[in-house]
Amino acid sequence: MVHSPVFSETTRDVCVSVRAFYLADQSQPEQSHFVWAYRVTIENRGSRTVQLLRRSWQITDGMGRMQQVHGPGVVGEQPVLEPGESFEYTSGTPLATPTGFMRGTYHMIERDSGEEFDVAIPAFSLDSPHEGGILH
Repeated sequence: MVHSPVFSETTRDVCVSVRAFYLADQSQPEQSHFVWAYRVTIENRGSRTVQLLRRSWQITDGMGRMQQVHGPGVVGEQPVLEPGESFEYTSGTPLATPTGFMRGTYHMIERDSGEEFDVAIPAFSLDSPHEGGILH
């Protein structure tokens, strides 16, 4: 089994790690429909309690077309992370091309001070075994 690489980035003691998985059983390459799941771990390595309020994603397909996604929390939650705690979730995205990439930002707040800050979600690639795609 091939293991997907893990992409990690730390901003203000909050570490975000992402691993993407191509979902062959949900994809239909002959119809230009490719689906990935991605597993995210958000770890508070700092000394202050933080909360994830909102997310912003940029999803770019293999043709360079970009889609912006914004919304409250992640998977219906706005997790609070005490020092040393982590939160993990899985989500997914479809693309019309066999490759692409995602990057984003979590909009957080420090619970004690009320200070809002952004945490980078590292860019990660969406790769399928169908490199090159199908020309119509």
